[in-house]
Amino acid sequence: MSELDIQISVEEGAWPPEEHLLAMSGRVLGAAADYLRKQERQPFPKADAPEVSLVFTNDAEIRGINAQWRNQDKPTNVLSFPASPLTPGKMPGPMLGDIIFAQETLTREAADLGKSFDDHLTHLMVHGFLHLFGYDHMEDEEAEKMERLETRILAELGLSDPYGDGPDE
Repeated sequence: MSELDIQISVEEGAWPPEEHLLAMSGRVLGAAADYLRKQERQPFPKADAPEVSLVFTNDAEIRGINAQWRNQDKPTNVLSFPASPLTPGKMPGPMLGDIIFAQETLTREAADLGKSFDDHLTHLMVHGFLHLFGYDHMEDEEAEKMERLETRILAELGLSDPYGDGPDE
């Protein structure tokens, strides 16, 4: 599994213990990095393990961040902030960026989707991680590629397609 330097900060909300979040993020992001490296030929820095910061907070905090950085005054489930602009397939720097999760929104969505909290968090970890590598879902073609990647990485982790029945390819 790919080496990543994962930094965790639990700031607000009723999150699982940090040890659980660290173990989970290592497994999930490691699988995502392995998939990108092998299947998408994504290069990674060779000297040191690339660093990613995960912040676990609540709806109030993420709402403020979303308003400040995206001009959307509402909570959201996950926000990603790449350390530097990156095009998929290009070499990232040693710091990949930050991914921020909102506990109440994540919990509510998991219940609405009939999924476990951990399965939904796994999906959002993969989703946020892909954003750090320049993947996006603003245009239909970009969204289809990103969703295909998410689905395949989640399948590697034993989870079903969050967007439908499964990849056709």
